[in-house]
Amino acid sequence: MNTLKLLLVFAYLFCITGCADMEIPTPEDIIKRPIGTDSVKIGMRKDKVKELWGDPDQVNYVTDEKRWGGAREEWVYRGRYSSLPVDAGYLSKTKKLYFDGKNLTNIIEE
Repeated sequence: MNTLKLLLVFAYLFCITGCADMEIPTPEDIIKRPIGTDSVKIGMRKDKVKELWGDPDQVNYVTDEKRWGGAREEWVYRGRYSSLPVDAGYLSKTKKLYFDGKNLTNIIEE
């Protein structure tokens, strides 16, 4: 029984410390700046895209010699609310963003 209590306390502490560095926006923050509603534009730097949309759901490295002449970094932001009647940034449709170095060069919507 003591081992089970100790295990539960350990699991609880692990969960608390694991979530401690997560930044959860307040309702006021969401009202001022809804997540995913700011538009990214060709030419933006990676840090600005992350500031607007957060970390991508997936990062891939794509090579297409015919199309780009080399490798590019692909950031995938998966659509979360496909039932929205309009596109609200990346929230309703999956977006693939391509970077050549530090700058955004292409956006594909799925």
